[in-house]
Amino acid sequence: MDIKHAAIIMDGNGRWAEMRGLPRIEGHRNGVKRVNEIIDASIEAGLKAVTFYTFSMENWNRPAAEVNALMRLLDKYLRGEMHRLHKLNIIFRAIGTIDKLPAGIQKLLHDFEELTKNNTGLIVTTALSYGGRTEIVSAVKKLVEKGVRPEYIDEKYFESFLYTVGIPDPDLIIRTSGEMRLSNFLLWQSAYAEFYFTETLWPDFSRAEFISAIQEYQGRERRFGALSERAKKVKT
Repeated sequence: MDIKHAAIIMDGNGRWAEMRGLPRIEGHRNGVKRVNEIIDASIEAGLKAVTFYTFSMENWNRPAAEVNALMRLLDKYLRGEMHRLHKLNIIFRAIGTIDKLPAGIQKLLHDFEELTKNNTGLIVTTALSYGGRTEIVSAVKKLVEKGVRPEYIDEKYFESFLYTVGIPDPDLIIRTSGEMRLSNFLLWQSAYAEFYFTETLWPDFSRAEFISAIQEYQGRERRFGALSERAKKVKT
């Protein structure tokens, strides 16, 4: 079964650091290294898109010192990797309530998107200040503001108002650290996604395990509400 889009909930950075007696930000620093590794692996695997759940709406409730450290880390990553990733022909997208982010980071995100908009390779999306419910409510508000009549609204038209317009829905959602929930991530888009949960903490999530997750996905059968091939044979 082909896979076009893998979306990843990168969980466990803080626990990784705490287990080693380190400040939580050290877990995030080590987690950043995995992002590049997974991007490179996605290109090698022939994916069309990979999405990283980088910073949720709920993450704003963390201590200010941690949030500020995360913003500095994000700033450093964008400055350091923008041109390298551009050379890899990736298309960069940032989704979420971007206007809540520091002005300097907003500019970097805009510059990154502009730099890569004419590329033709892997779509790399970062979900920042993101919440699935907020995204859906935002789409509804846009429809209301446009005065669209209910009879003109179907799923395809509604999707054109989501942050992810132009990006295929995820085939596979991976969550690290052993937690088994979506945490408000791509709620609309994940309606028929397959899930891969692992006890591995994000800073330890390797290219090998990512490829293993893809291979496991490829062995599954997506039915989208229909009968499985096995069930069809039994029925006949």
